[in-house]
Amino acid sequence: MKKLIFAMIAGVAIWSSCLQAQPKEEKQATDGVVYKDENVEINQLDAHTWHGKGNLMFNESIYLIEGEESAILLDAGTKMPGLRKIVETIVNKPVTLIATHVHPDHTGMAVNEWESIWINAADEVNVPRCMPGYKGEKKYLTDGQVFDLGGRKIEVLFGPGHTPGSTLFIDAEAHYGFSADAFGSTNLLVFTDLSTEAGTCERVTRFVDKYQLTHFYPGHYDGNNLETPKRIKDIKLLCEGVLDGTIEKKSDPSNGALKYYVDGDGIRVRFGESGIR
Repeated sequence: MKKLIFAMIAGVAIWSSCLQAQPKEEKQATDGVVYKDENVEINQLDAHTWHGKGNLMFNESIYLIEGEESAILLDAGTKMPGLRKIVETIVNKPVTLIATHVHPDHTGMAVNEWESIWINAADEVNVPRCMPGYKGEKKYLTDGQVFDLGGRKIEVLFGPGHTPGSTLFIDAEAHYGFSADAFGSTNLLVFTDLSTEAGTCERVTRFVDKYQLTHFYPGHYDGNNLETPKRIKDIKLLCEGVLDGTIEKKSDPSNGALKYYVDGDGIRVRFGESGIR
């Protein structure tokens, strides 16, 4: 486990180098900053969706998704004190906290401001180190589960690869989703194996086609790195190419456990010895 966390941190450090269905209560989308302090900046994406970014782990992203009756917050960043009060002020509704996966830049200190958090049980192994001292209730997501926010439904889609419990969220009516680190925000760190990641890419592509999804908002969003259907397919080809020997992996021993990588069309995929299966 220590190697896992070390690899994750090292990989993130290398990262720097390398219409939706609207609830009836209409709001005017501003495309601007609605909140900012020294730890987090929150911008409006559309009339009922907001993106927040931290400043400790390369734009670690949070997403506030509002319906007519309630809202959900995907992830809690690294260090965003007072986050619950901030987001509940923005939407003025109860906000349910959900983790896309259990890593310290997505389940940081602010998780302790909620009495409960939804996670994928496959990431339970990461909880002791990535959510140390958490005393709240852990609720477990199920694949295909739907959060009905009132006039807006968000579907849960399991997408292992980055971590065993990586999870995506789809707004089918809006034709987009939220992928967190499942596809890496251009620099994918695979802590499981390439076969698992390739399988996730194939499965997610079926949902892209089913719902005619145009993009996913990533876990480290900088405004220019949406996860497109093409990128998902390209990641699948890179993973499969390494596995079948048609793409030669490169080595970077300085990156600890994730010492191998491949590049393609603006994407880098990093993985370790155990990932080549």
